[in-house]
Amino acid sequence: MTPELAKRSWKRTALRLGGSAVALGLLLWMLPLDQLWAAMRRLPLWVFLLTLAGYMVAHVVATMKWRMMVNTAGAGLGFALAVRCYFAGLFGNVFLPSIVGGDLIRAGLAMRSAQHRAGALLASLVDRMLDVLALGLLAGFGALMVPRALDERSRRVFLALAAVFVVLALGVALLVAMFPPRKFSHRRRRKLVKLRQAVRAMARRPGRVAGVLALAICIQGSFAVLNAWIGKWCGLDIPLYVWLFAWPLGKVSAMLPVTQGGIGVREAALAALLLPFGVPAVLSVAVGLIWQLVVVSGGLLGGGIALAAGQKRFTTEAGEDAEAIQARS
Repeated sequence: MTPELAKRSWKRTALRLGGSAVALGLLLWMLPLDQLWAAMRRLPLWVFLLTLAGYMVAHVVATMKWRMMVNTAGAGLGFALAVRCYFAGLFGNVFLPSIVGGDLIRAGLAMRSAQHRAGALLASLVDRMLDVLALGLLAGFGALMVPRALDERSRRVFLALAAVFVVLALGVALLVAMFPPRKFSHRRRRKLVKLRQAVRAMARRPGRVAGVLALAICIQGSFAVLNAWIGKWCGLDIPLYVWLFAWPLGKVSAMLPVTQGGIGVREAALAALLLPFGVPAVLSVAVGLIWQLVVVSGGLLGGGIALAAGQKRFTTEAGEDAEAIQARS
C-alpha cells in the first residue's frame, strides 16, 4: 500500500470512529445514564456468557451455510479452510466499516484457495443477499403479526420493497447467466464465462440455495431471540414478534458504512423502532449496547478461531505432504 492510500485509509477509519463516537455520545447525552447503567447491570454475567455461547454456535451454523453456498458454486473449500475464512471475516467486522466489511475478508481468503475463484466471490455475494432477504422476511413476518405496527398502506409498501429486492436479485442472476460473453475482450470474456458457470452451478441446485435461505432465516431469527432474552433480563418485556419486526431492521441499518462496525447506528435505529410500542429508549439502548458487547466479544473470539483453524489446516497439509513423500520413496 502506498503512503497516499495508507493516509486515506487512516482518514476513513478516523471518520468512522468519529461517527461511532458522535452517535453514541448523542445517545448517552439524551438518555439518563443512571437508568441506562441500572438496566445493563440487571443482566447477570452467566446470562451474558450463555448469550455469547449461543451467538458463537449460530455462527458455526453460519459457517456451514456459507461453505454450502460457495461449494455449490464450485469453490471446493474444505471445512477447516471455511472456518478460517468465515471467522476471519467475523473478526474483521469489529474493525471494518458496517457489518459487511468482514465479507470482503471472507471472500478474499476464500478466493486464494478456491478451485473456482469467481464462484467463491459470487456465492459470497449471494450468501449476503440471502442474509438480507432473511432479515426482510423476518421483519415482514413481525410487521404482519403486530396489529398496529404498520397501517395498510405502509404494509403494502414494505411488501413491495421486499418483492423488488427478490426480482432484482433474480434479474441480476438471469443477466449474468444469459448475457453473451463474446461481445467482450478475451480477458473479460474468460471472467464472464467463469461467472456464468458459477451462476449455472447454483441454478442447477435450487434446493441447496433454498436450504441456505432457510438456514439464514433460522440464524437471524436466533439473534432476534437472543436480543429478546437480553431484553427480559433488562426489564424490557415485549412480545417476540415485536423483536422480529424491529431487530432485523436495526441490523440492516448497521450495514450503512458510516460508523465503525455499525456501532451507534444500530442502537439508535432499535430505539426508534421500538419507541412506538411504548418501549423507553433507555431500555432499548441498554439492550443494544449489551448486544454490541456480545458482537465485539464474538468477533475477538472469531479471530482466535480463525488462527487455530489456519494452524490446523497448515499442520494437516504438512502431514499429508510428508505421507506423500514417504509413499513415493
